Amino acid sequence: MGGYYILIGAILLVSWLVSSQLKSKFKKYSKVQLQNGMSGKEIAEKMLADHGITDVQVISTPGRLTDHYHPTKKTVNLSESVYSQRNAASAAVAAHEVGHAVQHAQAYSWLEMRSQLVPIVSVASQFSQWVIFGGLILMGMVSVGVGQMVLLAGIIMFGLGTLFSFITLPVEYDASNRALAWLKRENMVTADEYKGSEDALKWAARTYVVAAIGSLATLLYFISIYLGRD
Repeated sequence: MGGYYILIGAILLVSWLVSSQLKSKFKKYSKVQLQNGMSGKEIAEKMLADHGITDVQVISTPGRLTDHYHPTKKTVNLSESVYSQRNAASAAVAAHEVGHAVQHAQAYSWLEMRSQLVPIVSVASQFSQWVIFGGLILMGMVSVGVGQMVLLAGIIMFGLGTLFSFITLPVEYDASNRALAWLKRENMVTADEYKGSEDALKWAARTYVVAAIGSLATLLYFISIYLGRD
């Protein structure tokens, strides 16, 4: 299992570096005040109105970088700082989350696919690694054949999570593209403010890329163990 711990360590290191850079970018662009004086809440509400969406509510949610769109409740949940502050970072995040609401309203195929996978993946991701390790233990201590079957079941479960992480990529990038296009089209930000919003969203998207690549690398590692034992 030494290779597994090295792999996980490398993934965690890269994830930490990207996350640290993301936090640094948001801290930087949180100091770039919007000339239009609008808060994240106001930005979100205007983007919703401009897209003719009247059944989605913008609310504040506790925490930092906890912003998300809830498709079932139809709420754009903005972290406390994004909700109330009036800077390039809050404008970017608010518009991005509304981008998901626009996807939902327009039945964006990748978002619909991801939403359909959520119930399955939430269960599979919770138990996949326990099943995988259980299979490895069985292979080494009880029965190779039984262990292989349990290991394969765990790999399939983990694979669903990996698939979900890759389906998430076009959803997140599209939401950012919609947000940036709207910010520019409606002259919501100046050129400098736009650059800050664009850079912040770029680093936010990279966290999803790292997560997807890390999940794929881990999946391939487990598959190699299965094939090596078979």
